[in-house]
Amino acid sequence: MSAIKYEQRDGIGYITLDRPEKLNAINDAMAEELRDALYRLDDDRDALVGIISGNGRAFCSGADVQQRQIKTREEMERSGGPGARSPSVALPMYRCTNFKPIVAAVHGYVLGFGLLFAFLSDVLVASEGARFQITEVRRGLNGGHFWALLAHRGLASFADDIAITGRFFLAEEGAAKGVVQYLAKAGEHVKVAEEVAREIMKNPPLAVRALVRERRAKLEAIDVQAFATRTPNLHLTDDFRESALAFVEKRAPVFRGQ
Repeated sequence: MSAIKYEQRDGIGYITLDRPEKLNAINDAMAEELRDALYRLDDDRDALVGIISGNGRAFCSGADVQQRQIKTREEMERSGGPGARSPSVALPMYRCTNFKPIVAAVHGYVLGFGLLFAFLSDVLVASEGARFQITEVRRGLNGGHFWALLAHRGLASFADDIAITGRFFLAEEGAAKGVVQYLAKAGEHVKVAEEVAREIMKNPPLAVRALVRERRAKLEAIDVQAFATRTPNLHLTDDFRESALAFVEKRAPVFRGQ
């Protein structure tokens, strides 16, 4: 059964993460389905704007640790990292044809991958009380990509804080900092996203897409630079494996700097 749903209604293409029993944690199969849904949005002649949201109690709780991070060292060496050989969900945003704007409508947990996709989306709508977290550093990985995306928005000092501490921040704090463009009442995040989508649809589509294309070109440049300067092989460290095991075993990790 597909964990990503796509449908189009009244000019809006709806992409829904639908793995609620796992808080929409992303595994390799789900990443592939999401990539396909993004291309489907791009190809849908009747869709002018996309809205991405999640079913259940969360938008996305990040990577599926059990499937993507609990692997032997040999498997990690072959793959180049957790999820490294799974389809890139950023690629359809950079390598599409029509550059249709995407509004992220998030609620509950917005962690790791979920937060990254929220940042990549063109407009971010969040339900009150939504909890955001950059999980990478706490997992023993590099959080520099998130820092770079926020620094691009003029929020480097806020990025310093949340990236290096890995602390949660609420939608309300995100709205005050300018990370969240629209703060919705609890449970009304999709409704507000639809209102934003309809405002976008009042404009000439080609002009909107030209703006989206320019924005995403900037984001791709940030992506490339972040990858080029990333510390290699953190996924092969003992601390990375310890973080993943501690998460699955529901205990506090013990890090040794190795």
